[in-house]
Formats: sequence, structure tokens, C-alpha cells
Amino acid sequence: MTAATTLWARIELAGRTRIGMVDGETIRLHEGTLFDPGPVIGETVAVAEAHWLTPTEPTKMVALWNNFRAAAEKNGWAIPAEPLTFLKAPNSYAAHGEPIRVPRSYEGRVAYEGELGIVVGKTCQAVSVAEAADHIFGYTCVNDVTALELLNRDPSFPQWTRAKNFDTFGVFGPVVATGLDPLTLTVRTLVNGRERQNYPITDMIFPSAELVSRISQDMTLVPGDVIACGTSLGVLPMKPGTVVEVAIDGIGVLRNVFGGQPA
Repeated sequence: MTAATTLWARIELAGRTRIGMVDGETIRLHEGTLFDPGPVIGETVAVAEAHWLTPTEPTKMVALWNNFRAAAEKNGWAIPAEPLTFLKAPNSYAAHGEPIRVPRSYEGRVAYEGELGIVVGKTCQAVSVAEAADHIFGYTCVNDVTALELLNRDPSFPQWTRAKNFDTFGVFGPVVATGLDPLTLTVRTLVNGRERQNYPITDMIFPSAELVSRISQDMTLVPGDVIACGTSLGVLPMKPGTVVEVAIDGIGVLRNVFGGQPA
């Protein structure tokens, strides 16, 4: 984290949605919205006592497949000529501390995928790479949960939508960090305290600004939308009760339990 980095949270307090800036173990509340927060109002909430919400309410989460060189090389995948994307729907969104639910209609393996998330700050349509950076509000942690055996269970139709969009399968948070250089970041995923993923963002095939630019040629991105940058090596299935933490220094730790109770 640099001196210019700010961590923005969205929480529920007394039945109201509030936004605030995380300062150590305290959240200092602001009036307004995440994208127009207004002044500090003097009210604070302890981080340990906060009821976390997803830091934004995206109209869509655009997620990437095969966007890291190390994973492509190990798995024998060709380097893609353009970003390979799919969507995660709003029903899939889940916040820091919220349990990841075991699907009712699927009994196969469910995997975590620790990822960096780009949070869009301005409406953008067909922006250039040079313009894209100005449309990025900040960055967050993502756990792109996947029902592995659905992807290719029907050989005539890969089921990306169903495999990626069970309720609570689009986990992100706990905050949005502004003022970060994404090329300095490393994504780590810990499973029951054991590190299973550790990879640098510099290994991305399509970096952040290029992703925003290319995706904006296809669809309009609006403030709060999230781009999940894809994952690298170390993806494994989870058993019910597994604690998964996606940790990115400068942003924080996104912690959830698969099949567990709310934190």
C-alpha cells in the first residue's frame, strides 16, 4: 500500500447502507456514495464489528478465463488473441464473511479461484487503452467460485453460465482500494490457512487497462461493475467447512467459508 492508497468499504449499519474509509481497525463513515463520498461525518465503526456488504453493486461481473501465462504454459493452452470472457450475474455476488453456499442442484466438486478484481468508476464505452486507466476506480479481491464438473459435462454445450452462477459464487471485497499500481500486486489464496495460490499480476496476458478497453468495445461498463482478471495455478476443490482467504497486499483479505455460517 502507498501513502495515496485509500480503502473504501460498504457496510450495513442500523438497517442502512453506509460507506466509509478503512483506517487501521476503524471505518470512518462518509455521507454520499462510493463514487461521490462527501466529507467524513465523525461516526466510526470497528472493522471487527462491521457487517460487510459487497463494496459495489455491479450490474455485471465480467470474468476472464486463460489470462495468466504460467497457467497457460502448464496446461498447454494457447495464448489467446483476445480476452476470453464470461459473465457472473448479480445473484452470485457475496460479501466478505458471507458463507459460500453448497448448491442444491449439483453434487460435484466446487473450486475456489483467487483473483484481482478491477472496479469501474466511470461509464465507458469503446475507450482506448490510454483512456481506460481514467475509468478504473480501484481494485478488489475476488473469489470466482466454480462448479467444476458442470463446465464440460454436456459435450455439446459447455455450461459456463451455470457453473459460475450459483448463488454466492461471485465473492468480492472486502474493500475497493484506490491509488494502487496493479503491476505491484500479488494474489495469494489460503485454504484453511495453507497457501495454495501465489502469483504476480505482472503475469497477466491482458493487463488492467487493456482489459477495460477491450471489454468496453463489446459492452458498456458502468460505475461499480467488476472485471475479475482470471486466476493462475493452484485452483483446487473445496469441502464444506473450508475457509478460503484471497489476500492481496494493499487491498486486504477476502475471507469466506464454503458451506459455513455468516461471520
